[in-house]
Amino acid sequence: MTFQPLNILIRTILTFISLVISARVLGKQTIAQMTYLDFIASLAIGNIGASIAYHVSINPLNIIAALFYFTSIVFSASYLSLKSRSIRKIFAGEPTVLIQNGKILERNMAKVHYSIDFLNHQLREKGFFDITKVEMAILEPSGQLSVLPKSEYRSLTPLDLNIPVQSENLAVELIIDGQIIEKNLKDRNLSRDWLLQSLIKHGIKSISYVDYACLSTKGTLYIDTKTDNIPHPLDKE
Repeated sequence: MTFQPLNILIRTILTFISLVISARVLGKQTIAQMTYLDFIASLAIGNIGASIAYHVSINPLNIIAALFYFTSIVFSASYLSLKSRSIRKIFAGEPTVLIQNGKILERNMAKVHYSIDFLNHQLREKGFFDITKVEMAILEPSGQLSVLPKSEYRSLTPLDLNIPVQSENLAVELIIDGQIIEKNLKDRNLSRDWLLQSLIKHGIKSISYVDYACLSTKGTLYIDTKTDNIPHPLDKE
């Protein structure tokens, strides 16, 4: 078979576009921590997409049709999972308790093929270097381990100390790469004039000097200029 660079290029571009469309249809869940359905979808869509680029003897329309059908099946399965708890259990699985009341459940560990070494590894990633401090550990359908420490090892909260607190908003970006994010200003009922005056108060005369600025959760303005003014930076290339 002769080398067909143009044909392969067109097919590769077609593959990329098809996969992007499929990913957009299936949503962010597919690229987050994967369930059984997400894992199967990722493998199959990748294989089908690769076939468009490499199998030059096959009509690409047939493969695109297969990609369309498979994407539709996965989308339908995801939709049914949202509507039915029993179907969701089939495709997403169920949480599995690995530690309960400080006791390791060996039978559940065996069901999910978890070893003690891997359990300790997962606990360390969650910041628990001593398994005796764990009250409960649950393996989620996404593969993530949720850990509840014993009550004596839990961090105090303002509620525990009867300290009144105020609700906080999310930090919002106002300037990125010297460009004002007008939508975020509008969402917070802030004006461009307010932002400019705030910059002047910090000794900044032009937005072009600002690399990044955001309104913190406390309502204060954080500004990072393009000139760091650090004579001896720690990292040097």
